[in-house]
Amino acid sequence: MTDAADMKNFTYKDPNEPVEARVKDLLSRMTLQEKIGQMTQIEHSVATPSAIRDLFIGSILSAGGGGPFERAPSSAWADMIDGFQKAALQSRLGIPLIYGTDAVHGNNNVYGATVFPHNVGLGATRDAELSRRIGEATALEARASGAQYTFAPCVAVCKDPRWGRCYESYSEKTEIVRKMTSIVTGLQGQPPEGHPRGYPFIAGRKNVVACAKHFVGDGGTEGGVNEGNTVASYDELEKIHMAPYLDCISRGVCTVMASYSSWNGTQLHAHHFLLTQVLKERLGFKGFIISDSQALDRLSHPFGSNYGNCVLLAVNSGIDMVMVPLRYKLFVKELTYLVESGKIPISRIDDAVERILRVKFVSGLFEYPLTDRSLLDMVGCKPHRELAREAVRKSLVLLKNGRDLKKPFLPLNRNAERILVAGTHVDNLGFQCGGWTSTWMGDTGRITIGTTILEAVKAAVGEKTEVVYEERPSADTIASQDICYAIVAVGEGPYAETLGDNSELTIPFDGSELVSSIADKVPTLMILISGRPLVLEPPLLEKIEGLVAAWLPGSEGQGITDVIFGDYEFEGRLPVTWFRSVDQLPVHVGENKDPLFPFGFGLTGKNEKLSD
Repeated sequence: MTDAADMKNFTYKDPNEPVEARVKDLLSRMTLQEKIGQMTQIEHSVATPSAIRDLFIGSILSAGGGGPFERAPSSAWADMIDGFQKAALQSRLGIPLIYGTDAVHGNNNVYGATVFPHNVGLGATRDAELSRRIGEATALEARASGAQYTFAPCVAVCKDPRWGRCYESYSEKTEIVRKMTSIVTGLQGQPPEGHPRGYPFIAGRKNVVACAKHFVGDGGTEGGVNEGNTVASYDELEKIHMAPYLDCISRGVCTVMASYSSWNGTQLHAHHFLLTQVLKERLGFKGFIISDSQALDRLSHPFGSNYGNCVLLAVNSGIDMVMVPLRYKLFVKELTYLVESGKIPISRIDDAVERILRVKFVSGLFEYPLTDRSLLDMVGCKPHRELAREAVRKSLVLLKNGRDLKKPFLPLNRNAERILVAGTHVDNLGFQCGGWTSTWMGDTGRITIGTTILEAVKAAVGEKTEVVYEERPSADTIASQDICYAIVAVGEGPYAETLGDNSELTIPFDGSELVSSIADKVPTLMILISGRPLVLEPPLLEKIEGLVAAWLPGSEGQGITDVIFGDYEFEGRLPVTWFRSVDQLPVHVGENKDPLFPFGFGLTGKNEKLSD
C-alpha cells in the first residue's frame, strides 16, 4: 500500500503537469478492478460508501430526478453528493467521482431551481446567445447542488411529433439544432483560440461537463417511435442527424451519450462503425461515450437476459462508461470475466478509462472534488428567473390574432373591466414545466417554485380589473354579459420518453371542447401548452380570436403575460411544421403537403409575418 506522502509526489496529483501526463501516470498505477470501477456509473439509491470505495466506482447519477428526499433544496443535494465523493476519495488512488444529473432545462430536478423552457420552445427563439446564457445559468445551479455533469443537451433533429421526446429537440431543421448547440459553450465555457478540436474542455468550477445526446438519429425513427429504427443512408444520417455533433465537438463537449435507437436495424449501443470508426476516429472525439440508462439490458431479448454478451457488444463497440445503473455488481463481474478471458482486449479498457480520466482532469475534479457552497445563492436567483422569463417571451409563437387581419385581437387590454381566466393549464406549474421536472415524468400542481399563468395575469392587469378564475367555467359564468374576453390555457400533461409516444396528438383533458364552449360566448385567447404541435380542428380555429403556442415554458409564467398584454412583441417562429391532420405525418419543411402552419410561421401583434 502506497502511503499518502508518496502519493503527493505522483504526477497525476500535480495540477501543474499536463493533462495527458497525469492521465498516463494514473492509468499506469491502476489495477483492472480500478479501471472497471471507473467505467461504472451507478444510481444514487444503490450507492453505498463501501461499494464506492471498494469497487472504485467512477460515477453516480440521479436517475429520473431522484434526490436525497422529496423537495430537497440544493444544499441537501450538495450534502448527499459530497458524502458520496468523500467515500470515493478514500479509495486507494483517491480518484474522484463525477456526479451526473438530467439538468435538461435548468437544474430541473431540484426544488426551487430555475426551470427554463424545454428545447422546442428555445428552437422557436432562434436565439443562440440566449441558449448560451441558459447553459451558463444551468451550470451554476447544477454546481451549487454538487453535480458536475449534466446529460444535456439533446441535439436530436425531430422528424415526427409523434415521438415522445419531441420537446427535447430544438427543431425539425438541422440548421436550427446546430445553432442552438451554443448551450454547450454556456454549460462548459468558451474554449480558447487554438484549443484542439475534439479535446474536452471545461473553463472552471462554475461550469459542468456537458453531454451531447443521443448519438445518433434518435429523432428520425420510423413513425416517431421512441427507441425505434431510423432508416436512412449514411449520407442522410450524416447530413441531418450527425451534423449537430460536429458543432458540439468543436465546442469541446466532454461526453456523448449513445442512443437507444437503431440505424437500419442495428442498435447504436452495439454499433462499432458509428461509435468508434466515425465518432472517435473520423470526428476525432477525445472525451468519453456513455451509455443510456439500462441500454445494455436492451441489447438482448427478453430485456436484461444474456447480460455478459450485452456488455461484450457495447464495450467492444466503443461505450466507455456504462450507466448500469442498478445491477452494478453483475456488470463488474461480467466485464472482469470478459477482459480476463481475452474477449475484450485490455487496450479497449485502457482507451475507455483514459477518456474518463481525461474528462475528470480537465474538469478540475482532482483539485476541487467537493461542492462550492458559495454558489448556493445563485439557485433560483432573480437574474436567472429574469433570463427564463425572457426565454418564455421569445419562444411564444402567435398563430392567430383576430378574425380580421386588419383588426388584431392582441395585445389584450390589461384595464378591461372583467376577464375570465380558465383552462386546465392556466394554474398548474407542473403542466407548465412538462416532463423532466422534479421527476422523470414530471407531475401536476405546484411541484416547484414559480409563477403560473393565472398568477402572472393577476399581477399584470390593472387595479380595477376583475379576474374571474374557473378551471372549467360554469354555463352561467360563460353566459355572463360583462366578461370582456377570456384567456384559456389547455394542452398536454407531462410525459417523457416512450410514455410520451402518441399517434393521435389530440389535446388532452377535453381541451378543445373546453375552449370551444367558452369561445362560443366570449372572445377567447387560446394558449396551448404542449411539447409539440397538436390537432387543431377548423371549427375551433374559426371560433377563437387568438392562438398562442407557448410550448412548455417552465417556471416563469410572467413571460407569457409580458407579451399578450403588449409589453413585448411576439418573436417566436415555429421550429417544426404544424400538421393539418395526423394522416399527413411525417410532414417537413419544403414538402408540398399543405400543413396547417408552415415551418417558420409566426405573427407579430400587428399581424405581420415573421421570417427566418
